[in-house]
Amino acid sequence: MNPSSSQDRRRFLKTAAAAVALPYFVPSSALGKADTVAPSNRITMGAIGLGGRGMGVMRGFLAREDVQMLALCDVQSVHWRDHKWGEGKPRYGTEIGRQAVEARYSKNKPSGFKGCEVFQDYRNLCARDDIDAVIVATPDHWHALQCIEVLRSGKDVYCEKPLTHLFREGQLIYQEAARQHAIFQVGSQQRSYWNFQQAVEIVRNGLIGKVKRVEVGLPPGHNEAFGDDQMQAPPANLDYNSWCGPSEMKPYVPARHHRNWRWHLAYGGGQLMDWIGHHNDIAHWALDMDRSGPYEVTAKDWTWPTGTEIYNAPIDFEVLSKYAGGIEVVISSRGEMGTKWIGADGWVAVNRGKLSASDPAWAEKGFVSGNFKVYKSADHTQNFIDGVKTRNPCICPAETGHRSITPGHLAHISARLGRTLKWNPKREKIKGDAEATKLLDANYRYPWQLT
Repeated sequence: MNPSSSQDRRRFLKTAAAAVALPYFVPSSALGKADTVAPSNRITMGAIGLGGRGMGVMRGFLAREDVQMLALCDVQSVHWRDHKWGEGKPRYGTEIGRQAVEARYSKNKPSGFKGCEVFQDYRNLCARDDIDAVIVATPDHWHALQCIEVLRSGKDVYCEKPLTHLFREGQLIYQEAARQHAIFQVGSQQRSYWNFQQAVEIVRNGLIGKVKRVEVGLPPGHNEAFGDDQMQAPPANLDYNSWCGPSEMKPYVPARHHRNWRWHLAYGGGQLMDWIGHHNDIAHWALDMDRSGPYEVTAKDWTWPTGTEIYNAPIDFEVLSKYAGGIEVVISSRGEMGTKWIGADGWVAVNRGKLSASDPAWAEKGFVSGNFKVYKSADHTQNFIDGVKTRNPCICPAETGHRSITPGHLAHISARLGRTLKWNPKREKIKGDAEATKLLDANYRYPWQLT
């Protein structure tokens, strides 16, 4: 079979991977330069969501010689994110993304490249047969519908963290990814940093002894509005109804839109959900909980905004989770940022750019803690491209991303109801609490449906 078309190549890769044991990584040096990489060896991509994070991720893939960006989608053509409207050069939106793509290929146009197509409806991008993989970097409340549409169109997915806004959405995504035999990477990029990998190996190799407690430090929320907090008409180039999509259509307020949608529970989950996919993801990795979770979750000492009415996510928070083996995990906005495991024989702590331990030798780069080795990736985006080519799982697949943030989903329900939740991590069900169980579901604004 000659996998010449994108659609045929996807079929070829999926069937070939089932029959042949391929290496986990394809060295980028073996892929050649842009003018020598054959079209059949390039991964064709699209991107949905061209805000700050989406544009950054898209540019990261765009810089790779074995990637060809073909199409972009957003409900706004040009914007300044949370900066004053019209101040300086716009940096985000589909028009800015299109310019970046076409500038990238202006001097050395890939064979068959006919320009970058722009869409406002993500379903039209997904309908293209010549795209292998799609970046989903929209606000949290859109992740589920868009990821599932991409998966059902036969494409692979790179989705920003947190994987979903609501619990049930995450289950449906990872189940659909498995059904489609898709390659899925959650943007929990700390897994591709050496210091986080080394910390996990120290714990998994038993150097700190039996783990007793894990402390996960996240940033606090916000009590004051960022920028203009007055209700007004949306910008003319923004389809605000589509931006709100399946969630509540709140009045348009600039300080609750770009970036700052995170601080309203209609669209995000506050700092808890914005960061739990980073530091609690690493906590889970070291506890071997990538496909499991706690058996009890309690929200404690949450405080709420009093300085503004446009945000309603918690400012300070604590989440107490209990795991098998007597392990207690505390996620808090009042502690030190990062993840710290405390064991019977020592401790190890990690954050971005930092690794420390009760034994300083453990924190030296390259320290070998034992026979157990984590899945190694030095580049999160390249790891995804390698996965698309080899059909081997990425370092942070869909179920892993879902499990890492499940304590946050449960904590929000615990805080809302004011009680501890008993959880069955194998069945992913709340025990003996029908009211709490109903809150696991995703109820969408008409006409959007999650099936």
